[in-house]
Amino acid sequence: MNSENALFLKTAFTIASKTDADAVVVHVDPLDDLVCEERIPKGIKIILLTKKKHVDGSEEEKNSLAMSATAVIQIPRIALTRISLIKIGTTLALSQEIVEPGAKIVFAVGPTESGSLDLIQIVDTSKESEIVAHKGLAKISEAVQPELFQAVLNLAVELADTGREGKSIGTIFVVGDHEHVMQLSKQMIMNPFKGYDEDERNILTTSLKETIREFAAMDGAFVIADDGTVLAAGRYLGAAIDESQLPRGLGSRHIAAAGITSLTRAVAFVISQSSGDVRIFKDGRIIMHIEKAPAKK
Repeated sequence: MNSENALFLKTAFTIASKTDADAVVVHVDPLDDLVCEERIPKGIKIILLTKKKHVDGSEEEKNSLAMSATAVIQIPRIALTRISLIKIGTTLALSQEIVEPGAKIVFAVGPTESGSLDLIQIVDTSKESEIVAHKGLAKISEAVQPELFQAVLNLAVELADTGREGKSIGTIFVVGDHEHVMQLSKQMIMNPFKGYDEDERNILTTSLKETIREFAAMDGAFVIADDGTVLAAGRYLGAAIDESQLPRGLGSRHIAAAGITSLTRAVAFVISQSSGDVRIFKDGRIIMHIEKAPAKK
């Protein structure tokens, strides 16, 4: 590891120790290797953030971050801003119960292509902030299984980034508490998932991604059961909510997502067609807002 990254990690560890943080999350994609000579403070979890399926590097080296890590969080394989990296890392760390609700996390991140870490951010998950929009984020694991939450989040962020055939996509994924969601919604079109075996329409199956991409261009929402089975697409969400509770400028998809999550235990992921941003709703409130990275010139 080069001296600049080593110094950056040393600073992150020092900050974590002095602020009584519970964890340090390191974005490892910019690093040339994971060998770190810096002493890791006792009692602090080390979590690695990466787009790779497997963490490269000297896993058997005594001073490897891979050997010291409590967990590895996989993030979407697309361009992400530094703040989006931190937001996704926070969301997945809580949803997978890698950290406890209310935990304080120190992030060390940087652009993958730069080869350097360049931002340290402290996130207190007990407080609402630019990172954590609402404390309901801490209760995600109570509503949706961690594996399912990560799959839908990654899919939503990827669809928001790439769209369909070069065109932007706007849609909603409603996950969990599916019986109540189906009762409070109705088909706008014929359900394209009706009649297929459950294992053919499970969102945890990677082969379903392109099918989802095709149907995401339709109006209406996807409804996903607790086990990942896609029950319907093109679903009209009829639950209403007081729009004054939402930030100004949000459209009908966001209002529908707020309404359905206010009346059920479901979590909703909304892709904004106009901006490409992804917002996550629970209990009628936005709990996370992930901005699309600007296009490179």
